[in-house]
Amino acid sequence: MKLSGNTILITGGSAGIGLAFAKKFLELDNEVIVTGRNQDKLDAVAKAHPKITTIRSDAADPKAIADLAHTIKAKFPKLNVLMNNAGVMTYRNLGVDDDLGPLTSEIDINLSGPIRLISSLIGQIRANKGTIINVSSGLAFVPLQAAPIYCATKAAMHSYTIALRQQLQDHEVEVIELMPPAVKTELAPIPSETNVKVITTDELVGSTIKALQKGTLEIRPGQANGLRFMSRWAPNFINGQLAKASKSLIPKPRQ
Repeated sequence: MKLSGNTILITGGSAGIGLAFAKKFLELDNEVIVTGRNQDKLDAVAKAHPKITTIRSDAADPKAIADLAHTIKAKFPKLNVLMNNAGVMTYRNLGVDDDLGPLTSEIDINLSGPIRLISSLIGQIRANKGTIINVSSGLAFVPLQAAPIYCATKAAMHSYTIALRQQLQDHEVEVIELMPPAVKTELAPIPSETNVKVITTDELVGSTIKALQKGTLEIRPGQANGLRFMSRWAPNFINGQLAKASKSLIPKPRQ
């Protein structure tokens, strides 16, 4: 992927990882559009970074995705990079009855949303010989006991991205997967008793940019690479370690 002269859409770009990448891509002389659900956060981004275009959109809503795609096609015909970054993580107790609606919210945002947006924009990205970057997680390789549905969405996104890359390889569309380790953001707290090394968004962006320069298609910074290795060579051990480390984060049953 070339690092300058692009028109880039980043979902979930009003904070955290998405905003860190938006600022870096802007610094590298790209046109950057970010989406988010919270208008106040988008307004703050627009005020702090006037050159970043902000659009309110909900990654879980098919109509909002269709409207976003319509806007992008009309106003940004040169769009050639889509970064699917929007995501949520919820700690869940699977051993209790739960409300059925919110139960699959992570699937709607983390998995269904990117799939729908890619399908909505694929013609434009293909015409512009562009790049798709799907943000999954090192937890695509091994699950965290306290976040079972989140981890399942990331494993599914990993599988989907491989198939997407294979299908688009003859259409000059580059498909990249970024699999972050634990990153210091508002997504979810990291248990203090673990040995997990938490990196900053700046560290993640820095290592990712280097990997993009090298043409790496599956980017696994820091401990994400270790999780992949351990999932292959010592799966029972690493699954047990993560299960113990996150057990305290499982919500207690409501009385």
